[in-house]
Amino acid sequence: QVQLVESGGGLVQAGGSLIVSCAASGDTSSSYTMGWFRQAPGKEREFVAVISRSGGYTDYADSVKGRFTITRDNAKNTVDLQMNSLKPEDTAVYYCAARERIVVTTDPKMYRYWGQGTQVTVSS
Repeated sequence: QVQLVESGGGLVQAGGSLIVSCAASGDTSSSYTMGWFRQAPGKEREFVAVISRSGGYTDYADSVKGRFTITRDNAKNTVDLQMNSLKPEDTAVYYCAARERIVVTTDPKMYRYWGQGTQVTVSS
């Protein structure tokens, strides 16, 4: 099993930047596909970004493409989401998730491990 802990959320003005981080602990001997998802009040959880085990492949939701960047440091067992040009519609709880399978997917149902989430609020 792996435990995930997010950090770095907060309040930022529209147009600003923020980094949210995810630290993995526990059984980190296995590599995991890592994803970031978000959930706004009254909405379903949605895909934001995903990164492959090696970090060589990434994918983004259309709504964040060109503004967000996902990276990972396998030596430190961390995954970061750099968020630039933030918009009020980016306001949500951001969750880090891990998947044991090598196949990259954007479906949150395919991720087994989840962090507790970190709030990101973008004011207009």
